[in-house]
Amino acid sequence: MIRFALVGVVNTGTYYGCYLLLLPWLPYVVAHVLAFGISMTGSFFLNCRFTYNTRPTWRKFLLFPLTNAANFVITTGGVYLLVDVLHHGSTYAPLIAASAAIPITFVLSRTIMLSGTSRNRASTNTSESLGESVARTTPTA
Repeated sequence: MIRFALVGVVNTGTYYGCYLLLLPWLPYVVAHVLAFGISMTGSFFLNCRFTYNTRPTWRKFLLFPLTNAANFVITTGGVYLLVDVLHHGSTYAPLIAASAAIPITFVLSRTIMLSGTSRNRASTNTSESLGESVARTTPTA
């Protein structure tokens, strides 16, 4: 879980750096969406390699955004619960809610990343690695 949290820190830094770089040239919403996509893609590959030591596949890549959706729902609900129900200050509520979401998003991420690793997989488009897919579709000279 520590590696997962470290990847999250790198992901957040990547997002914010990309957002700031894009902001002078693009509307803020477009900068946000592009930065989010870039950081989520980087987070996927870092989690595959560093956190779970598993090969990236198209299936995992397509399911990975579910971890971000879960994180959003948990943190949003957590902020509401802390501020409106428990009457905590709104300044630190997002940090508390985000830290509470880490174990849940870790379990979801682990399930996605490690699904099918012990099964004997036939080569399909969803289980083939991203590198194998690119190599298969790239013409040789």
